[in-house]
Amino acid sequence: RTFLSKIGSGARLISVCYFESENDWWVSKHIKKPIRSTVLSLDWHPNNVLLAAGSCDFKCRVFSAYIKEVDEKPAPTPWGSKMPFGQVMSEFGGAGSGGWVHSVCFSASGNRLAWVSHDSTVTVVDPTISSTPSQLKTEYLALLSVTFVSENNIVAAGHDCCPMLFSFDDGGNLTFISKLDIPKQSIQRNISAMERFRNMDKRATTEDRNSTLETLHQNSITQVSIYEGDKRDCRKFCTTGIDGAMTIWDFKTLESSIQGLRIM
Repeated sequence: RTFLSKIGSGARLISVCYFESENDWWVSKHIKKPIRSTVLSLDWHPNNVLLAAGSCDFKCRVFSAYIKEVDEKPAPTPWGSKMPFGQVMSEFGGAGSGGWVHSVCFSASGNRLAWVSHDSTVTVVDPTISSTPSQLKTEYLALLSVTFVSENNIVAAGHDCCPMLFSFDDGGNLTFISKLDIPKQSIQRNISAMERFRNMDKRATTEDRNSTLETLHQNSITQVSIYEGDKRDCRKFCTTGIDGAMTIWDFKTLESSIQGLRIM
């Protein structure tokens, strides 16, 4: 799968692309059914055959992206054993509830799948434990990005401008652990012309007052990615936001500054 990529689109399909060395050309195969709306997020399974997709039809699905011409026959997984191209291995969500699925992520083992939706929910499913997903309705604004930082922990972030840690144990219980951004004390002061200009750029506001948030990010976080380590043992992760900021977070520093925080 060195020369393979995936693309989700507003055309209600997923393009799985691979390179044909004989013809020196990229070829695209489409997964269309049963997607009914824009595809917002994609993530490869560690076996590089299964593909998770989240879309605006409130559904999270696991597809087979097995291409006979370029892939070795995949071994059976907890998601299923028969994997013709485009096969829906699992489908979650919908049924009149939920929200746009902004981000999906497989764990390092590939046995767990996490996703975040526009209704402020975090959901994790592990078919080795139960076919029914564990869902947590948060009290915060919608989360836009999620990633596993260990087999039992995930970090998610979004419109609250702050990364958050969640735990999913071997019993299938999903719990909120902590916000990972320590609020800094706000100080009343006059706003300069330069700060007013920056506010217009970062927060789309023209207020003549100091509206600095207590978080490092001053607008929605759109992406959480691993900076050092991997999904099995992440040591540092990175957040990027609409404010144009990119922040590196060190778990050792976080564990020392947040009482009781331990990444297992």
